[in-house]
Amino acid sequence: MPMKPGDKRPRPPRSHPGRGKPHRPEKPAPDREVPDRGPDGLPQVSLLRRGVERWQAGHPWIYRADLNGAPGLNQGEVVRVTDGRGWFLGKAFYSPHSKIALRWLSYEDVAVDEDFFRQRLAAANALRRHALPGESTYRVVHGEADQLPGLVVDRYGDYLSVQFLVPAMEARKALIADLLTELFKPRGIVNRSDVGVRNLEGLVPEKGLLRGELPGPISFDEGLVRMRADLLEGQKTGAFLDQRENHVLAAQYASGEALDCFAYVGGFALQLATRAQRVTAVEISEAAAAQLRDNAAANRLSNLEVVTANAFDFLRDAVDEGKRFDTIVLDPPSFAKNKDAVAAALRGYKEINLRAMQLLRPGGFLISASCTYHVDEQAFEDMLASAAADARRRVQIIERRGAGKDHPVILNLRETRYLKCFVLRVL
Repeated sequence: MPMKPGDKRPRPPRSHPGRGKPHRPEKPAPDREVPDRGPDGLPQVSLLRRGVERWQAGHPWIYRADLNGAPGLNQGEVVRVTDGRGWFLGKAFYSPHSKIALRWLSYEDVAVDEDFFRQRLAAANALRRHALPGESTYRVVHGEADQLPGLVVDRYGDYLSVQFLVPAMEARKALIADLLTELFKPRGIVNRSDVGVRNLEGLVPEKGLLRGELPGPISFDEGLVRMRADLLEGQKTGAFLDQRENHVLAAQYASGEALDCFAYVGGFALQLATRAQRVTAVEISEAAAAQLRDNAAANRLSNLEVVTANAFDFLRDAVDEGKRFDTIVLDPPSFAKNKDAVAAALRGYKEINLRAMQLLRPGGFLISASCTYHVDEQAFEDMLASAAADARRRVQIIERRGAGKDHPVILNLRETRYLKCFVLRVL
């Protein structure tokens, strides 16, 4: 169309730098055969821009793909971390085998020596003494959440159970044992590093007595009941300390006839039995079921029946038989070890929760937990909503809970918020 007098000639669009050009990823430096050294003589590792942004955002893990070339280091080293210009960012543990190459230790240029670990252990324990006054059974160290990556320490009164999960902590096993002995003066320290995650770090799973003695299974108080834990052969470090506060809470919601599925040695079932008229505990492991019976007898709880069965089958049969309960607990093991298994895990969670909702009398309570960190809280809640819809039940959320106060969550590491526990009321 021809221009008319007074019309303004349109301006060409402004150019945008990079528009229309392919994105060029940052090119890492060549791999090193001999590591670079900082002014203090420590090995020095530099990060690509994405790694710098991740570090500055507060995430304690840096992945191998975000390193500015392989640093040519052995496993278990403490390293200085810099950006591409050589500016100091902090210190970290280095691992050559894991996808997680760096685990954060400090933003400050401090010596990572015996005093460093002594102060970190003391600070972790001080938090528990403040949050759980009077308790002698609790998690002392929760890895990255206590600024001690790759270390887990659980206290069972006079005994400690420890996991060394990364090469740097494995290399300092004797030092950590010395410091724990200095801090707690335990009768025994058990090494429970028999976990598959060590394979990812180039370490062999192992377990055994590290220091002192262990006369056999030990006893500890949990709310109104007395529990026993086998620190050498039991699950995790001997017991599920992350659920202790939720175990105790369960008694508050117990009444009438109660059901605990995936009961293990009775963390929930024993608490339910202190209030409910009758409790059925379902556990597939013969050994765990036997220990649960022993725990019930030791606590003089004659209203608890232990059924050795698959919980999925038990729930399905109970629905078909028209059984009803006033309180149900579902605390299964993790259903997904990786992201590829999440869809199947959610189907499994939905099946057991749908059955439980069908089995509850109006006004009954369902305590439903998941320790699968690949299934986050929102996905778990969405699954519960879908189960309620299919069960044709109206359900209230009474509480959203997680692990106990001795299992702190670090804001920028979602993996430390792995445990979800919902208290629901079925109308």
